[in-house]
Amino acid sequence: MAYTTIDDGSVYFHTRLYTGNNNTNQSITNNAPSGNFKADWLWIKNRDDVEQHHLMDSSRGANKFLFSNATNAERTGSHGGGHNAINAFDANGFSFTSSGSGDELNFGTRAYVAWQWKCNGGTTASNSDGSITSTVQANTTAGFSIVLYTGNGSNSTVGHGLGATPKVVIVKRRTGSIFFWAFQHASIFDSNDTVLALDTTDAAFNQSGGNFNGTNPTSSVFTIGSGGNTNGNSETHVAYCFAEIKGYSKFAKYTGNGSTDGTFVYLGFKPAWIMVKATDVDEWRIYDNIRANPFNVINVRLKAHTNAVESQDDNECDFLSNGVKWRSSSGGVNSSGQEYIYMAFAEHPFVSSTGIPVTAR
Repeated sequence: MAYTTIDDGSVYFHTRLYTGNNNTNQSITNNAPSGNFKADWLWIKNRDDVEQHHLMDSSRGANKFLFSNATNAERTGSHGGGHNAINAFDANGFSFTSSGSGDELNFGTRAYVAWQWKCNGGTTASNSDGSITSTVQANTTAGFSIVLYTGNGSNSTVGHGLGATPKVVIVKRRTGSIFFWAFQHASIFDSNDTVLALDTTDAAFNQSGGNFNGTNPTSSVFTIGSGGNTNGNSETHVAYCFAEIKGYSKFAKYTGNGSTDGTFVYLGFKPAWIMVKATDVDEWRIYDNIRANPFNVINVRLKAHTNAVESQDDNECDFLSNGVKWRSSSGGVNSSGQEYIYMAFAEHPFVSSTGIPVTAR
């Protein structure tokens, strides 16, 4: 059997850097090594100013966005306060229209990063696997689905369309009152309904079944409790679900050693992107292979829970051919004895489907 089914991670994940052009029309053309890349989940952050993380997807529509660093309900299009959505997911990128002086996605000549995941080209289907009927866009090859559903306020199940058990389920309530991002990660989730909140530095916590009812996902559904974060009665929600694909994605945990000769985290691929969070109080740190130095050590990070500018010259990790080597004793990634969860995606697998090994940076 081949080591992996995905020889080039850029078919399904791509990072694009761009510069604002003073809030006027602009089309961003992707430059993925695999060729044309049309995103289905788009996560944009300004790098050099204090601005929100904007998350958009092709199931909800290009003009609708949420903030990973805030509990705000979904916003649509031009919505005051300097927040504007993209105009369209293009065949090989995305575009903006003229949007006024406050646009946080295309302002002045500021520097931006756009992390992009491919799903199913915006094509959705009704899914009745769960007790709540959902609208699902799924890519079983990449192990990624975008799920839309309306809550009912009672313990329920929701179909995710992956045909495999997701290791990560991230749910955000879109309407009604303000609620946090519920982040279910298989390596720490238990019958106590232990979750993390993507928009805070809080330690892992439980809410007595209020989020995922203390129930692990299956190959067809994930479970939601009666709480307002994941199951507000008559409120709409979005879930991003990820199943692990050998050589392309990994969702697990590791323990820090508190040394600059830090913990090595085996992924089975050369990483393109990783997000790390301590199970204790600390930051959601994001590293990628495009913003950083062309060679190790990776020297820049952004934080999913805050609108802060990009941190530079941190020199916290190496991206290797088969994983990540931490080069810092920082509490955010490598405190002695501390557990950390992560989600990571590949640039290339450690070994291709034809047996060709990949080299490090």
